[in-house]
Amino acid sequence: MLDLNDIALFVQVVEAGSFAAAARRLGLPANTVSRRVQDLEQHLGARLLQRSTRKLTLTEAGRDLHTRSTDPLQALAQAAQALSDVSQLPSGTVRVAAPADFFNWFQMDWVAEFLAAHPRVRIEWILSDARADLIAEGIDVALRTGSLRDSSLVAKQVGTSSSVLVASPTYLAARGAPQQLADLQKHDCITRKPASSHGSWRLEGPDGSVDVQVHGRVCANTMDAVVKATLAGLGVSLIPALLAKPLLESGQLRVVLPGYAVHGVGVHCVYPSRHQLPRAVSSFIAFTMDKIQRHCIAA
Repeated sequence: MLDLNDIALFVQVVEAGSFAAAARRLGLPANTVSRRVQDLEQHLGARLLQRSTRKLTLTEAGRDLHTRSTDPLQALAQAAQALSDVSQLPSGTVRVAAPADFFNWFQMDWVAEFLAAHPRVRIEWILSDARADLIAEGIDVALRTGSLRDSSLVAKQVGTSSSVLVASPTYLAARGAPQQLADLQKHDCITRKPASSHGSWRLEGPDGSVDVQVHGRVCANTMDAVVKATLAGLGVSLIPALLAKPLLESGQLRVVLPGYAVHGVGVHCVYPSRHQLPRAVSSFIAFTMDKIQRHCIAA
């Protein structure tokens, strides 16, 4: 049976001008190249090359085979390259877990930009303040803040985030602004469940870290709900500075006890494994980290 690889090898010999040069191009022993051309000649029943100590000369049959083979081989090579290029393009679905308030600060226009650059990629968002089990739920990447408990996951730190104490002008007008940390115990504080189920906030102040007991009539399991409750005048809350910034600038919220806050909370991109990471996932991670670092938080 005719081996088409031998025809391709014959074309390489002709274009290289010698068995030795073709062998160097192909990474094969020169005697192997010569033997395979001889096998091709035997199979075709025609001499393709006249051999001499100085050069190779094509026979009429050799010129005819070379002419007929060159264009098809080039077309096959181009088709293979095109297929390889397509296979290298990011494609498939990327499942992303993020906090419920993620799109309060991460712009949807950025998602549109990513999808326009990667037309073969689809993104599925899982938005919740509950910490997803990446393996069990088939999550490709998660955006997380705070301590990372699962050491089996790969985490890339995007930057750090801070949280500040805030309240609405309506609440402060009705209840007054706390003047010292102990005053928080006299105020309604909007807390999160389960994160604040212990009823205290650990804050950093002039004298270092301090725990302050807090209580209130409203608690919620998402930061988005905490922010909305604060805007509604239901109490003092501790929210990420990233979320607070536009609300403070618009006057919808005011800082309470500016000497106290939470600083240096890590923000991470987390994913199950660095091995054989799909191109769609690695492209999304790189894109998202760049946007967050450049536009959202301190790196």
